[in-house]
Amino acid sequence: MADKKDANKQEKAPKKAPQGGPEGAAKQPKKAKGEPKASKGPEVATGEGVAFPAGYVPRLRLRYKDEIAPALKATLGIKNVMAVPRITKVVINMGLGKAITEKPRLEAAVKELTLIAGQKAQVCKARISVSNFKLRQGMEIGCRVTLRGNRMWEFLDRLINLAIPRVKDFRGLNPKAFDQRGNYNMGLTEQTVFPEIRGDNVTFHQGMNITIVTTAGEAKAAFELLKAFGMPFATADAAKKAS
Repeated sequence: MADKKDANKQEKAPKKAPQGGPEGAAKQPKKAKGEPKASKGPEVATGEGVAFPAGYVPRLRLRYKDEIAPALKATLGIKNVMAVPRITKVVINMGLGKAITEKPRLEAAVKELTLIAGQKAQVCKARISVSNFKLRQGMEIGCRVTLRGNRMWEFLDRLINLAIPRVKDFRGLNPKAFDQRGNYNMGLTEQTVFPEIRGDNVTFHQGMNITIVTTAGEAKAAFELLKAFGMPFATADAAKKAS
């Protein structure tokens, strides 16, 4: 009887599949921690956080390090190179009041701002309710994106060299748009000035506000910083008006 029970147990026991293929090859070693996964195919650039190549440095950042920073140090009379003004981040906002009644406006704005910035735009909601504007708390009324690092430098490069020269009837940027901490605010009336946006695909023309945050601490130093990058201010003596 014992022999029959042992035989039945052996028949019911599941068979283990050989490891490493049909020939029962040795088990493959585990990947080291932090090793990148194998790519499934070529990466498609969609404008939403596409990674930069390894070791890539934007040309505007190199220019700041090699040319602009040493020149500002001498012009402003700064002894410590770490105290030289620099740009820390860029914030882009789109106000969409009409999105309360026209939902496609918000969807189009988020898509276009994502293409312009190269980073997924965040939808902004109303904090309070305003009965005169038929606005309730929590309604989606805008979008924004905050750029730092390489994406910030790439956006500034396109803004200064491509977008601003395409503005119609451009007469220069306002040199008085600095706040007390040296941050600069400017506006664009249309998103089509950026080459990423095709005019024939635009259904709603939408403006935006761009805030360039610096470590200058005052308007005069921030003006010299942005002027060194090539920001086209309105007049030649704008430095006196900005201070």
